[in-house]
Formats: sequence, structure tokens, C-alpha cells
Amino acid sequence: MLEKIVIANRGEIALRILRACKELGIKTVATYSVADREQKHVYLADESVCIGPATSIDSYLNIPAVISAAEVTDAVGIHPGYGFLSENADFAERVEQSGFTFVGPKAETIRVMGDKVSAIKVMKKAGISCVPGSDGPLGDDSKQLMKTAKEIGYPVIIKAAGGGGGRGMRVVYSEATLLKSITLTRAEAASSFGNDIVYMEKFLEHPRHIEIQILADEHGNVIYLAERDCSMQRRHQKVIEEAPAPGLSEKTRKKIGELCVKACKTISYRGAGTFEFLYENEEFYFIEMNTRIQVEHPVTEMITGVDIVKEQLRVASGDPLNYKQADIKVRGHAIECRINAEDPETFLPSPGTIEHYHPPGGFGIRVDTHVYQGYKVPPYYDSMIGKLIAHAETRELALSRLSMALSEIVIDGIKTNIPLHQNLVQDTAFAAGGTDIHYLENKLGIK
Repeated sequence: MLEKIVIANRGEIALRILRACKELGIKTVATYSVADREQKHVYLADESVCIGPATSIDSYLNIPAVISAAEVTDAVGIHPGYGFLSENADFAERVEQSGFTFVGPKAETIRVMGDKVSAIKVMKKAGISCVPGSDGPLGDDSKQLMKTAKEIGYPVIIKAAGGGGGRGMRVVYSEATLLKSITLTRAEAASSFGNDIVYMEKFLEHPRHIEIQILADEHGNVIYLAERDCSMQRRHQKVIEEAPAPGLSEKTRKKIGELCVKACKTISYRGAGTFEFLYENEEFYFIEMNTRIQVEHPVTEMITGVDIVKEQLRVASGDPLNYKQADIKVRGHAIECRINAEDPETFLPSPGTIEHYHPPGGFGIRVDTHVYQGYKVPPYYDSMIGKLIAHAETRELALSRLSMALSEIVIDGIKTNIPLHQNLVQDTAFAAGGTDIHYLENKLGIK
């Protein structure tokens, strides 16, 4: 088992990793920015190191500072959480070259699966359908671009090959705006990801967002942990996630899960990972792979009983998986609300001091958060301040528990999106299950 690791992230994921380490007997080093001195995991870690100013680029994304924190504390590994560094192949490579263990896949795997164009090639080899598209990067020939779009059929979506987090995407409904949209997406991709390669896909009209959680070790063992439905989203940002996906049969789950396992074995995958699909008319279309732990991992943990972060740490230590596929059984239903410090109508961030905080409780309720009464939400980072998860024997009961928990939770002093969640859990379409990825934006009138 790894003796000591650096937690190269902040917020609730840093606390989540710390708890898993404590259970495994792994010593922890908390890294923090000047703005995060009062973070809960900083107090709870065995050691802590300030790695820079408040801005992310100067602290949490400062690779030399993170590696230096490992060096000065005699750590043996670095866990990147689920921030930008977790899918940065150069970071993974530098960590390993510096003599530390990177808690995640190998750098070459991140490169292959992090580039959406090469990832699509891998999935096609594994026998997994992909969204009809350009089958490679877009060139500069205007006539060829027009032809490609026409063959695919409008609407199409232009995507950055190295994108993520809902950025680097643009939907095109007609030939008139195609070339301009490609140019804009290229510029955005270059600015955000340092990679201006873009590709084109068919824009599906009513798909659901379904993802398959996998775990793999260095000994050739791979398992899938059922699926999640993450269709309730706005501007490609998830709002509510649940597991398992409403209406998905065990037969369908087994079929797509086994194909994902096959793909992992093809690329010798290591650690935790997620295959993301668009699901329409009972067909799965691969869109991308996340080579990291994800925000929504708790709903999968609740229905399978598998601590994904602990398994991730065991794999990084060189141990085989604790589970075989036959051990994985879906038990009940879990739903997660992302709690953000933001205006529930405009979605503008709402930093400030939390004056009163009271978490909900009761059977089947889980709260993953780093905030507390008196905590100051800084303006420099993502607005998510926690996750509220409800688990029950049925989806209906999970929704009921979630509704009660949302009425109990108190966060005063800042604005949050709790009113939006209260609205959604009472929504008849969402209650019925199976809403598509466009439902929330249509409901809110977002263009």
C-alpha cells in the first residue's frame, strides 16, 4: 500500500480522498492555495503545504509546485482528484518521471483516450458504436467541410478533440453558420486546451447521457459498476445524476458493460474511468472517456457498495481489484444533486461567507461537502460546494428522500441552486424518468 500521498486538489474531492486514505492507513499531504487556508482537509491531513496564490494557474495547476510538495514531504504518490491535472498526460508523465506514483492511468493511456478522435478509433475497434461524424480532425478545405456536414446531416456539433467540462462545443443548424462555428470552436479549443484540433458529429435530437463506470488493475482485471444517467444538464454541465439509469434492462447493461471492459483491456487501462454515451432509440453512441474519478461517483458507490476511491488507491499501490464482476449487484436507486454557490436563475457564481449551515439527515442520505458554518466560498474556483445524495430501495423512494433532504438543508449567506433542485425533484417529467439532455435547457428557456 502507498505509504504517503499528496492530495493535489481542493474542496469536497480532497476531503473524500483523505477519508479513503485514512481508512487504508495512508498518510496524507494536503496542498492548498492562499485562499484555501481554512479548508477542512487542510486541518485533517497529516501534513499540509501551501503551493501558491489564490488563482488556480498559480497554485492547483502549478505542476512544479505540486511535485515540489511531494518532494519536501517525502510522499510516494500524488492523487490529482478530478480537476484538470487528473486528465493531463504531461502531468502524469512528470509525476512518474519524478519518482512518484500517479494515482490514475498511465500517461500514454490518458493521451489516447483524452483525444476524442483517437478514443473513437479505440471504441470502434472494440465494437462500440459512435455518433456519425467526420471520423477524424477537420481540415481547412471549405468545400470538403460543407460536404462532410451535409453527409452527416444537420444539425451537427463541432467539438474540440482535447475538450472537456462542457467547453469547446458548438451546435450548427445550417450551412450558413458552419464555417464561422468551426473557426470559433478552433479558437476556443486552442485557448482552453492548447489544442486547436476539432471534429464534427451528428447532433442527436433527444438523447440521454448514460455513462459506464469501470475499474481496472495492472493484472488484467476489469469490471464495470453498472451505469449512471446524467441527462439533467445545462450547457453540457451536469446538475442531477442518478444510478442506475431509468428503464435500462439488465441485459442492456451487461451488453454495453462488457464492451467497455473489452475496450479497457485493449488499451491496458489502469484505475477508475468512465465511458460516456449518448443513448437514443435503445442505441449507445460513444462520445468520450473520462480517465479519472468523477464528481458523480457516489451514486454508483451507493448502488454497488464499492468504494471507488479506495479501489483506485489500491490499484495505484499495485494490488489487484477486490472485486470480480460476479460480485457486482445493483441494489436500489441513488440520485445526486450538485449544490453550487450560484444564483438559481442566472447561474452567476455567488461567493461569500456561509452564515448558517445545517446539513440534512435521515436513512439513505449522504452529504459530500467541505463547507461549514463560517466558511468563506472563494471567487476563484468552480462554484460547486457539495453534493447531496439520496439512496433507497426504489427510485420513487429515493426521490421522496431527496425532496425531504432539500427541504431540510440550510445554507445562508450566499445564494445556492437548491431552489432549482427543489423544482426539479417535483417535476413530473423528471419523476417519470428518462428525460433527455435538452430537457432542462428547454424547461429553463436557455438557448
